[in-house]
Order: sequence, then C-alpha cells, then structure tokens
Amino acid sequence: MEMQRILVVDDEEDLCEILRFNLEAAGYEVDTAHSAEEALSIIDKHSAAATHHDLLLLDIMMDRMSGIELATQLRRNGNNTPVIFLTALGGHDDQIRGFDAGADDYIAKPFSFDTVLARVRAVLRRSASSTPPMTTIDTNLTRREHLILNLFQQSPGKFFTREEILEAVWPDDTLVGERSVDVHIARLRKKLGTEGQRIVNKTGFGYGLV
Repeated sequence: MEMQRILVVDDEEDLCEILRFNLEAAGYEVDTAHSAEEALSIIDKHSAAATHHDLLLLDIMMDRMSGIELATQLRRNGNNTPVIFLTALGGHDDQIRGFDAGADDYIAKPFSFDTVLARVRAVLRRSASSTPPMTTIDTNLTRREHLILNLFQQSPGKFFTREEILEAVWPDDTLVGERSVDVHIARLRKKLGTEGQRIVNKTGFGYGLV
C-alpha cells in the first residue's frame, strides 16, 4: 500500500520538524514548508510530477500570505486536498472562517501530538469514504446553522445527540435547551433543499449526515 503524504506548513521551523519526525514515525511521508508561498511551490512541483499530498497541516497565522488565504486559493484552483488548520486562534468566529476557507478540521495550539495524529487519521478516513459532500449550500445560513452543518460534515455517518450538538455549537450558553437544536436543524434542512434530506434523526442515536 502506498504511503500517504502530508504537507506541514508552519513558520515555526522547530514545530515543523517535530511534526515531521512524529508523523514519519507513524508511517506517513512528510514534506514541510515554512510559508504559504513555499507550500504553493511544493504543491505545484508535485502536480507537475503527477503526485499529490493526501493532507495539509496548515498554520493560519503566517507572514504575508495566511493559511486562510492559502486554503482559499487552493480551493479556488480546484485543489480539494483535505486541510487541518493548526492555530492559536480558537474562537468560534475563527473556526467559521477556517471552515469557510475549506478546512476539514481545526486544532487549537498548544496541542499534543496524540491529538494531531488522531485528527489526521480521522480526516484521512473521511476523505477516503464514499460519502459525497453537500452540493447545494444556502449562503444565508446563520452562524449556528453553519456550525451544525460543519459538525455533521466532519463525521458523515456519525449520529450526534442533542446534548453533544449543544456542547459543540452553544458551549457557553447554559440557557439554550435541546428544543433549540431541533429548531435550528429544521431550518437548516429547509435551506439545504433536497440535500437537507440527508440530515436525519435516528431514534435513540440523534442527528447525523447520511
């Protein structure tokens, strides 16, 4: 079986080398770049050689071109390589910006390598699954609806209880009840049109994307 290749992009050279060492020890081939511009050059070279990366580990806060800008440019160019953002920006608004740019997952610094490895494996499994992405997305989704949809898209086939959705989408609001989950999902389904039928409620398990 061909080894999966990961590109680590971070302007902290020491962090790049630590991630490279540990990922290679876990069985991956690893390239590193210390800027978004260098990452683009590496990606172009692989494209010219008819090879590709299976995953990008991408820092957001870098000089000149940010990780958000890099991910946006790649998606605009038709590059759908899965992206995990590594960043010190852990707020909900920052996460939304990351997911809007095409991120598949989001890891806040500081982190343990065990966390990184678990997320890497999860994203690579999802990218290899046959579950098709949503094709009809209403651009008028609210912030909460967007967070719910991103939660489902990160783990297609997994069902989340109302409590788990509350913790993911309303972590600091103890006044919000489970009824709010039902209301937001009903609105989300409506906005997604026929694609909304893929968000189902399985009795005893919760909501999920199928």
